[in-house]
Amino acid sequence: MTLKNLLAIKRLQQHEADRTSVMKLLNSAGRNLADARVDAIGNDNRFDAAYKCILQCAMLGLWAGGYRTATSQPGHHQTALQCLTLTMGIEKDRVIVLDGLRKQRNINDYLGDPMTNAVLASCIKQAEVLLAHTGEWLRQHHPGLVAE
Repeated sequence: MTLKNLLAIKRLQQHEADRTSVMKLLNSAGRNLADARVDAIGNDNRFDAAYKCILQCAMLGLWAGGYRTATSQPGHHQTALQCLTLTMGIEKDRVIVLDGLRKQRNINDYLGDPMTNAVLASCIKQAEVLLAHTGEWLRQHHPGLVAE
């Protein structure tokens, strides 16, 4: 599957990102990661913040390529995460881990299962690695979209 195929089947839409919007989302991802590290907050909310950072990074990869998910379609989180191999060259094994975190989020959100310390730690670690990768990738491949 390519990004153009996903556009054709309406899983993606065309999107023109600018430096201001990219920097706002990149900075928001950083703030979410910082919130995820606050021990005084419960595990569920810390996980949500770390997961949000991951999703925002995935969105930035799409934006830089001229796309965004079709948020009116179900599964737009899954689409954004799975596109990481196509946008930022994230290995499929890592995308599988990130998708597992998406599934864990759904279980927590819709069934109320509490977030364990181990799953929270994994989500925070994955968010840290992806955010660092996203910033470096943007600087290397789309320098016009990030502040100098």
